[in-house]
Parts: sequence; structure tokens; C-alpha cells
Amino acid sequence: AAVTDFSTARGVLQALRDLGCRTALDDFGVGFSSFHYLGQLPVDYIKIDGSFIRSLLISPESRVIVQAIADIAAGFGKQAIAEFVDQEALLPILRSYGISYGQGFHLGRPSPLGETFKNTQHCLPGRAKRR
Repeated sequence: AAVTDFSTARGVLQALRDLGCRTALDDFGVGFSSFHYLGQLPVDYIKIDGSFIRSLLISPESRVIVQAIADIAAGFGKQAIAEFVDQEALLPILRSYGISYGQGFHLGRPSPLGETFKNTQHCLPGRAKRR
């Protein structure tokens, strides 16, 4: 949506943020993602494309790119999320780059929404509690 109608996308993202939601710019580093979006779209997270994470252990180039994206995200006041975290050996590298969030089969398998939210308590924004 941001690529085809940037103005509308920005307004929708800001409206979601005003409701207390957080959003992510997905697949950063490939395709239509752009450094321009980092400063122009009100997103909270930058999701580093999984193609870089998958080759992180064997590719010096991927390590440079992932570290750079993590640094740029931090410079813009955003958190970085690593996609495709599928093995334990990736965790210390990601932590050393300041990446605190990840998604992938090593961290957890996909599950139906009903199971995911079964044990959560719904609260008003700012009053969240964990079980």
C-alpha cells in the first residue's frame, strides 16, 4: 500500500498508532523497501528480510547488511525484527547487533489465533497485564 499510495498508507499507519497499535515495515532490505520509508512512515519496527538472516552464518555480506539495517533502525528510533530465525546459532549474532526481536521456527511454530490468544487477558492500552 505504501508503494502505490504513500499518502493514504501514512495516514492509515498514523491512525493505527493513535489507537495504540504498533506496526512494522516488512521485508526491509529487498523489493520495494526504501530508506525513504524509514523517515516518512510512522512504523515502530523494521523487519529484516529473512533472506539475509538465512545466510547470516555463512555470508560475510549478510552479516554486514544485517548489522547495517539494525544500526539504521536504531538511528531512526525503531526496533529491528529478524525474520527466519530457525536455529540457535543465530541468536548470539543477532543479540550482538542489538536485535531484540525475532520470528522463526526456532523461536516458535505458527499456531491458530484461537490458541495464541487463549491465555491472554484483554486490557485497555497502558494497563496491560500478563498471565
